[in-house]
Amino acid sequence: MSASAKILITMLSLLAAPALLVAQEKPLAATPPMGWNSWNKFGCNVSEDMIQQMADAMVKSGMKDAGYQYIVIDDCWQVERDPSANIVPDAKRFPSGIKALADYVHSRGLKFGIYSDAGSMTCAKRPGSLGHEYQDALQYAAWNVDYLKYDWCNTSTQDAQAAYALIRNALNATGRPIVLSICEWGTAKPWLWGKTVGGNLWRTTGDITDKWEAKEKYSLGMLNILDLQNGLESYAGPGHWNDPDMLEVGNGGMTTDEYRAHFSLWSVLAAPLIAGNDLRDMKPEIHDILTNKEVIAVNQDPLGSEGRRVLKDGDQEVWSKQMQDGSRAVVLLNRAVTEKEIGFSWEILGYPSHLNAGVRDLWRAKELGQFKEKFSTAVAPHSVVMVRVTP
Repeated sequence: MSASAKILITMLSLLAAPALLVAQEKPLAATPPMGWNSWNKFGCNVSEDMIQQMADAMVKSGMKDAGYQYIVIDDCWQVERDPSANIVPDAKRFPSGIKALADYVHSRGLKFGIYSDAGSMTCAKRPGSLGHEYQDALQYAAWNVDYLKYDWCNTSTQDAQAAYALIRNALNATGRPIVLSICEWGTAKPWLWGKTVGGNLWRTTGDITDKWEAKEKYSLGMLNILDLQNGLESYAGPGHWNDPDMLEVGNGGMTTDEYRAHFSLWSVLAAPLIAGNDLRDMKPEIHDILTNKEVIAVNQDPLGSEGRRVLKDGDQEVWSKQMQDGSRAVVLLNRAVTEKEIGFSWEILGYPSHLNAGVRDLWRAKELGQFKEKFSTAVAPHSVVMVRVTP
């Protein structure tokens, strides 16, 4: 090769370097992760066949096209450790092994996630990762795992921040980019340190239950979890998200209006959208909730701003999220059992009152017109209206 040719190649490589650097700097989970997890619907009843069918259904239903990426097996895929202390999958339920299952999910154009626990045992009393963090991380990387949900059962006196830093370092050491979902239930306030230890999302509360409102021993209704998100918005952003737990949409415990509210609120919160229903058997109205592209666009807005509650008047609430283009996504929530007129002023959205702004109803996919100073509308009981306000 001539000297001039070598110089030309060197110059081209230097010109390409900044673009490569920008690509590498884009964080994991630059927008809130979207996918499906087995726990809410199936609990421990997981299998290779079922997970493959969910991957197929995610593609066939149009959910993949709507932005859903991850298929995540929760607890109960693992049964023991072998003589070398390697984690062993349940051979009866996963006869082809986890690597083959991950390969199948990847063949459908999706990403694959798995579950473990920072303690000695998982919540379902399967082997945890305590003392095996680097060994397990290497195994997950060898299986081509893309996402790890890491729980907090049976942890005794462990320090949460140190435990999650340890598994993040172990994942990083494999060289494979793996999203880390911190499932610590908000006990040690992970929003204060989750980003520092390399978490990509962190649970802010106990588990969700498929109810509009409820307080149970280990779980909370949708609205109870919503209330606990207020004030946490400053801790979320690209690559690091507050996680109010997975979606219950379609699991049967709420009405269609309540599920639409659930999905709207999680979208305006920039929460991970992790479905938990049976994707193989969705009613049309559930499918339409989970695949509404205008609502999903609010959740996936690249600015990464988490919405916040800007108005509360008894059972009437307004939640607003700033969008990259300067518009606002707004959810008008009626917690009452009767219809309410709910409104908001431009000023609580951060706009001057004299501004003319267009209002679009995202669920009806309809322009409502130009308004000045304020907007209000009737909202059905246990329901929402979701709009986008654009100056």
